[in-house]
Amino acid sequence: MSISAVEVIVAKRDGAELTDAQIRWFLDAYTRGEVAHEQASSLLMAIVFRGLGPRELATWTDAMIRSGERLDLSSVPVPTVDKHSTGGVGDKISLPLCPLVAACGAAVPQLSGRGLGHTGGTLDKLDAIPGFRSDLTGAEFVRQLAGIGAVICAAGAGLAPADGKLYALRDVTGTVESIPLIASSIMSKKIAEGTDALVLDVKVGIGAFMRDRDRALELARTMVGLGEAHGVRTSALLTDMDTPLGRTAGNALEVAESLEVLEGGGPADVVEVTLALAREMLGLAGIDADPAAALADGRAMDRWRAMVRAQGGDPDAPLPVAPLVEEVRAPDAGVVGAVDAFAVGIAAVRLGAGRARREDPVSPSAGVVLRVSPGDRVTAGQVLAELHADDDGHMEAGRAAFDGAIRMGGPPGAPRSRILERVAAP
Repeated sequence: MSISAVEVIVAKRDGAELTDAQIRWFLDAYTRGEVAHEQASSLLMAIVFRGLGPRELATWTDAMIRSGERLDLSSVPVPTVDKHSTGGVGDKISLPLCPLVAACGAAVPQLSGRGLGHTGGTLDKLDAIPGFRSDLTGAEFVRQLAGIGAVICAAGAGLAPADGKLYALRDVTGTVESIPLIASSIMSKKIAEGTDALVLDVKVGIGAFMRDRDRALELARTMVGLGEAHGVRTSALLTDMDTPLGRTAGNALEVAESLEVLEGGGPADVVEVTLALAREMLGLAGIDADPAAALADGRAMDRWRAMVRAQGGDPDAPLPVAPLVEEVRAPDAGVVGAVDAFAVGIAAVRLGAGRARREDPVSPSAGVVLRVSPGDRVTAGQVLAELHADDDGHMEAGRAAFDGAIRMGGPPGAPRSRILERVAAP
């Protein structure tokens, strides 16, 4: 039976459930270039409005996985477990988390991406380390995973290529914010990665792509269900992203903060999320170990240094430092009411730490350093934040974007937990 792109588009436009054959044909044909971009755009928009039922979503995700290769990690001698974050401001958790979990006895095959919009990318952060190489071959990836237990690198083009094409299309057609499309995009790559288990860090709040908790919970449940259906033990943590995570937003700045965590210090909220995700990952991997002990006794730092060296980096090299640093000071005494994560993220981008378009270069040294948190009492003239940039133009743009990011007013109080909720398979 022949299938046409228009037939599939019209069926979904009119609210019909697509058949397995229609879904598999469309994604295969689009990956091979036999379906035009405008036709794929039309189907994506129809899905935004009409959704995908559970069977449709399962087939859609499976078809994206099957569009490319699935890594074979059977040669890795210990359980494999990965983490994926939906993205936030100051979210540097992968950097300390990957070597920490490896130091506890698991192997972490972390395939990461670059930043876009107001959220940073793990690979951009690692690029700030002199010599670090994030483009590994499949053989290098598996060999390092088996030998060191920790690897953070870019996903190869052979993993879920249908998703690669659709992701780029969604970004320019206003079809990003669809739970079925987000869930299938994330999970197709993670399942193709070949990991035994996966923990999802679903960010919620002003600085996250999911600002509404109910929608974030729906996304988490959807992704957990997809992982379990494909034989990957999966769970999720909902974590707060109203306020930037930690004190820094920017590439080298976040690496430096991650090193503080690996040295047994660092901001309390970064440590809290790192340990919560580590415990969740080790639980899914069936490993009884205390990640807090691995931070305290230096094992996690040793694993970090081994990972960086294995990927061509120098763990002892100084990190880049911005030539321009400007302090933002409190005009009056008072209490910090809020630190707007979205505004801080945009400021970091304007300072040069992020990109508005995929082809934009990023500065390794630019970004924001926060000196206060919500609930802190401050005096007039006290430093609230530092803006780091490479030139006057970026500094001016970052200064304008940061204006109003820290709002005064409100009662002093203790920091609240970043961990909002856990989602697991029923």
